[in-house]
Amino acid sequence: MLNALIVGASGYAGAELATYLNRHPEVNLATIAVSAQSADAGKLLSDLYPQLKGRLDLTLQGMTDPQALADQHDIVFLATAHEISHDLAPIFLAAGCTVFDLSGAFRVNDPDFYTRYYGFTHQHPEWLAKAVYGLAEWQAEKILTAQLVAVPGCYPTAAQLALKPLLDRQLLNTEFWPVINATSGVSGAGRKAALKTSLCEVSLQPYGIFTHRHQPEIAAHLGTSVIFTPHLGDFPRGISETITCQLRTPVSREEILAIFHQAYDNQPLVRLYDEGVPALKGVIGLPFCDIGFAVEGKHLILVSVEDNLLKGAASQAVQCLNIRFGFAPTVSLL
Repeated sequence: MLNALIVGASGYAGAELATYLNRHPEVNLATIAVSAQSADAGKLLSDLYPQLKGRLDLTLQGMTDPQALADQHDIVFLATAHEISHDLAPIFLAAGCTVFDLSGAFRVNDPDFYTRYYGFTHQHPEWLAKAVYGLAEWQAEKILTAQLVAVPGCYPTAAQLALKPLLDRQLLNTEFWPVINATSGVSGAGRKAALKTSLCEVSLQPYGIFTHRHQPEIAAHLGTSVIFTPHLGDFPRGISETITCQLRTPVSREEILAIFHQAYDNQPLVRLYDEGVPALKGVIGLPFCDIGFAVEGKHLILVSVEDNLLKGAASQAVQCLNIRFGFAPTVSLL
């Protein structure tokens, strides 16, 4: 059994992680933790999330000594802000733990990326170079030997899963940048209360136009420029992305479908729509990314949907855990 620690377990993604790990047959969820200053320290997780009552009545520990926790655990999940993950990950890594970081602190192997888009100077270039980007369906071979897995962002996961099979086959005209219009539920902003993410205040609206840090993450890992416009939707959870592309030459629907099936028929957490396009309600509470498309001549529109807290965060982290330690990819997820 792998002794597991979750840091940031009181957040939405952290609580989903705790649920998955608690029922994982190869994992002992030994500790769930929050910062020592957190108002949630000392509370039961099931007090914050009543649906877990009788199932996950673990106490949220205030984390005062990361080194001591590192010595007691084999695997660590950081469901924390990027600046916290940046500081904590090297402590756990130095102690020999395998770390799955759900923040953006190690996703792109380029120190300038963090100066420009995250507003800080990265202090751990050696771990930045060693980190494996955890897009599970495409990075399994590298994840197998990784000590640090940087779990992709929620928006980038849905975008890359839809675009990568086509880019790998060089079907897209990349001079016409793929245009990604994406809408997320308010849980993507985290659990901390704020007026702008109150459901009574939210109105469907784009934000971070040309400035959102997920745009360079998507572009870096796809190897091509994209236009990415996120929107905040007035619903709790889920991400829906509509991606407009241009093909190099006209390609039939059957040919495109065959490419997607070749990429994902052996990937149980990506579901393809042979006809029509998916809807958000099909993935809420589930660990899948659903992909469909429509094509007309050189014009291709992809639709990719996922639960931002699951395939966009917690379930993908557990999927990476399963790959890393040789378990079936869907253990505890389905």
